[in-house]
Amino acid sequence: MNAALQDLLKIRSRDDMPSVEITGNDPVYSTRFNVAETGAAILAATGVAISDIWEMKTGRSQKVSVDVRHAAMALNSVAHLMIRQSDGEYKVYRDSPLAQAAYDTIRAYPTKDGRWFMPHFGMKQLKEKVLGILDCEQTQESIAKAVAKWDAEEIDQRIAAANACGGIVRTEEEWRNHPHGQVLCAQAVVEIEKIGESEPEPFPEDGPALQGVRVLDLTRILAGPVAARTMAEHGADVLMVGASHVPQIKKFVLELSHGKRSCFLDLNTAEESARLKELVRGADVFSQGYRPGVLDARGFGPEELAKERPGLIYTSINCYGEGGPYSNRGGWEQIAQTVTGISHEGGNPPELLPVYFCDYSTGYLGAYGTLLALARRAVEGGSYHVKVSLCRSAMFLQDQGRVDYPREGMGISAEEARSLQMDSETTYGQVRHLGPVIRFSESKPGWGWPSPALGADKAEWL
Repeated sequence: MNAALQDLLKIRSRDDMPSVEITGNDPVYSTRFNVAETGAAILAATGVAISDIWEMKTGRSQKVSVDVRHAAMALNSVAHLMIRQSDGEYKVYRDSPLAQAAYDTIRAYPTKDGRWFMPHFGMKQLKEKVLGILDCEQTQESIAKAVAKWDAEEIDQRIAAANACGGIVRTEEEWRNHPHGQVLCAQAVVEIEKIGESEPEPFPEDGPALQGVRVLDLTRILAGPVAARTMAEHGADVLMVGASHVPQIKKFVLELSHGKRSCFLDLNTAEESARLKELVRGADVFSQGYRPGVLDARGFGPEELAKERPGLIYTSINCYGEGGPYSNRGGWEQIAQTVTGISHEGGNPPELLPVYFCDYSTGYLGAYGTLLALARRAVEGGSYHVKVSLCRSAMFLQDQGRVDYPREGMGISAEEARSLQMDSETTYGQVRHLGPVIRFSESKPGWGWPSPALGADKAEWL
């Protein structure tokens, strides 16, 4: 059993040894980090949590197995999303040339004081803020000239004060000595805090592991949707809650919404905010991806909702975690890699990982913590706050050591990915995507329906 899995199973709070097997090893991608093996450990831990619930329902335990190369695909599933063309052929989903050109500007640039800084342009409103501060065009050349006029700490503070997004490239040592890094060092990679008392709620004996579990998914792009998709994979009723004016990225909606339903509720209106509160009273899980404090200010913080619905599992997924001087900052995958020291190890200039490790791993870790909390609730009752973050997940990856790798011939081929793909007919057309990758000796995970059109469903439980 690898060290990452051993660490994760300590959070499980059970003394028995599960039947779990991980086959294969890194390197899979062109990186010295043990990306695929660490991802396999996280997926295996999630499988163990499902097996524990299955045993509570049926009295039978299961063997859980994960292939490292399959885990590598799961950490990059959007790269294996394909759309059927008018001629019947499937082609990998590609961003438009304009969108790809904009994405290519998300990289680290040298600052006036000899450091590196990554501005993140994310969604439209963030892009406008950052470009306004830098006073430049969204091209690599223009951004480079603008960033070179600033000291790293100066531009970092200016971007943060504007509620925009960016980060200084730090070494791992520098990050772990930083006040915020020290806060995260003292936290588990998955935190489960009991925040209220309630009666036990055993799982129903029939159906998949999460039959009857209701999940409100107030997340988007990318970690949060992974967590909720995992819940849907094992039978939960997952209702995505978004708003028509909130932007999304189509490829992530298509890839990360299998098995979910989708409704719109505008929390800026009293009526629709009250409707969400009604949904909470019938929910088991409330998963949200806002910065700490944002939903508290609207009456949807963990303690308040635990009073509304005793026994609620409240799952928080964000970039910097809870507590610490950076907790109120916004962040994305690339920023988590930048501030924690991962991109610094990529060379000069700093280089990002070839996959969205922080996003995907944090999503699976969020699901893992939620499953463990549901299992605790089934036995002892209680409301729980599950906390995961992109930066803490990055640090977990760093803890797993390094591996030598060849520069050429790495990654997953289309032919290899095909063995795990399945076809789904969606309102966006027919898509081909990865299926579940965790294998169980008895149960068979899967999604009850394909990714929905956004806002297509009523704001109600099945």
